[in-house]
Amino acid sequence: MIYKIKGVILEKDTNMIVVDTGGIAYEAVCSLATYSSVGSLGEICELYTYMAVREDGIYLYGFATKEEKRLFLMLISVSSIGPKMAVKILGGIGCESLIAAISSSDHQMLSTIPGIGKKTAERIVVELKDKFENQQVVYAPQDIREEVVGALVNLGYKVPESRKAVEKCSPNDDFETVLKNALQFLSGKK
Repeated sequence: MIYKIKGVILEKDTNMIVVDTGGIAYEAVCSLATYSSVGSLGEICELYTYMAVREDGIYLYGFATKEEKRLFLMLISVSSIGPKMAVKILGGIGCESLIAAISSSDHQMLSTIPGIGKKTAERIVVELKDKFENQQVVYAPQDIREEVVGALVNLGYKVPESRKAVEKCSPNDDFETVLKNALQFLSGKK
């Protein structure tokens, strides 16, 4: 098992990062949150990793923080949630929103992620709620804005245009309002 890799970023895409660790380059699948926080090409980054061995190949998943990796491991413990879907969930709403949605039994927030239906969202809440019972999450405006950027990218928009749309929104609005206004901006209604 590979616990962590540290090295120079060779390539970056919205769902993967290639890190050169002294002559060996590792490709790691990542969420948008990790993609945004690790730095630029040529910079040194550190990723906590999870290695999945499947019949069609060996996959490495990378996370910028231990907390994101911990949530990933919890998500893949839920029946019918695999590593790819777990990364999609983390990129779709972010760590803080995920914890808040699960602890408050808000399966509707989870249902906003493409590929997550009502039944899957309810299953995630039921199977993980007891692990987050006493946690409260305080949202910082920047966190909400990054989560909206992640949601827009999952809907098919590019990172730069998503950031531009989110910057046009009020920094004090909640997640739903920022997402709605950003979508209106992107569709040309604002």
